[in-house]
Amino acid sequence: MITSTGHPLAEPSAHVASGARIGDGTRVWHQAQVADDVEIGSDCTLGKSCYVGSGSRVGDNVKIGNHADVFGAQLEDEVMISSHVVLTEDRAPRATRPDGQRQGLGDWTSTPVIVRRGATIGAGARIAPGVEIGRYALVGIGAVVLRDVPAHALVLGNPARACGWVCRCAGTLDSRLRCPRCARGYKLAADLLTEIASISEPPGGPLPLYRVSRGSP
Repeated sequence: MITSTGHPLAEPSAHVASGARIGDGTRVWHQAQVADDVEIGSDCTLGKSCYVGSGSRVGDNVKIGNHADVFGAQLEDEVMISSHVVLTEDRAPRATRPDGQRQGLGDWTSTPVIVRRGATIGAGARIAPGVEIGRYALVGIGAVVLRDVPAHALVLGNPARACGWVCRCAGTLDSRLRCPRCARGYKLAADLLTEIASISEPPGGPLPLYRVSRGSP
């Protein structure tokens, strides 16, 4: 059963809990699972066999790839979660309590991942609980992210480390902080990357981006 704000499409083999809310135009593909207490916006895509766990909040125009696991995460608009990504939420996971009894919902604390608008998590990446991925950042394939990622940062490796900057179009910025794909330009001051006017965008002045305040890669 789907409780929706419009007309989402769920394949018959998908399982959407009765307490989930899914917006207009969202597609839930084969064998995907959406738990109770999940909110998903409009025009999203949930790929084959992905899992969206209880407490997750997903914005509009989000793509969640095949076999990705989203445990309680907060995903803003236009986020890309590639295939086989895992977004974790439990800092101290155990199957049982110290008395040997199986853990229940009240025996652990959710510390969700936050992925800001337009960011991309590459295939097979793992994101630790409580990590914040900044706007339009790009996490490379197979990266293991243990600390916050600033807006527009490109991070790679295990553990993930910053190795450059990316444009909102995902092009890697050159040494002048220019995008070779779309001609957008940026300036960097005190670890804050800010977009500046370019020939490819209408007038209206600089677009400020947000500093990530809980550390950097």
